[in-house]
Amino acid sequence: MAAMRLTHVTTAELDRLEFHAVRSGEHGGVAAQLLDLANRVDAGSEIGRAELFVRAGEQWEIAQEFERACAAYQRAIDDGGSTVIDARALRAGALLHLDEVERAQAQLKRLETEGPHGLSTHIHIAEALYAHDDLEGAERWATAGARGYVGADVTPYVHDLLMELLRIRFRIRTDLGLDEDELDDWADAD
Repeated sequence: MAAMRLTHVTTAELDRLEFHAVRSGEHGGVAAQLLDLANRVDAGSEIGRAELFVRAGEQWEIAQEFERACAAYQRAIDDGGSTVIDARALRAGALLHLDEVERAQAQLKRLETEGPHGLSTHIHIAEALYAHDDLEGAERWATAGARGYVGADVTPYVHDLLMELLRIRFRIRTDLGLDEDELDDWADAD
C-alpha cells in the first residue's frame, strides 16, 4: 500500500477553495476537498487539521447536509486542534438544524462549563440559538461573551467582533422586550 502524501495548506489556498464554493455553489464538492486535505495535512501546515474539518463542516451546512456537518465537526473536536470557532459550538448549531435540541443543549452546557471562549464562538452560539427561537439562551451567551471583553484593551479586529456581538445582543434583547442596560450604553458610547 502506498504511503499517503502529506500536504501543506495555506490561508490563500483555503480562501481560494471557499471563494470557489461561493461562486460555483458546489459546497458539497468543496467540503469533500476540505475533508481530503484535512486527512492529508502535515503538522507544520499554516491551516491545521481541526480548522480544515471545521471549514468542511461549514460547507456541508451551506449545502444543507447537516449530518455530514456534524460528523466533520466531531472530527475537529476529536482532533483537538485550534479553530477560529469552537467546533463544539458549530456541532451544536448543526444539531439544532437536525431538530436534535437535547443533544445540542447538552453540547452547549458542556461548552459553557469549561470557561471563556472567543468572541467568534459566542457570536455563532447566539445566532444559532436566536435562529432556533431560544432567545433567552441567545441573550445569555451574547451577554457572557460581551462581559468578557467590554472595557478590555483589544485589537481592532476583536473590537469589531465585540461590536457585532453587542449588535446581536441588542436585537435579541429588543425581541425579548428587555430594557437597555450598561452593555448597550457602552456600545452606544463607542
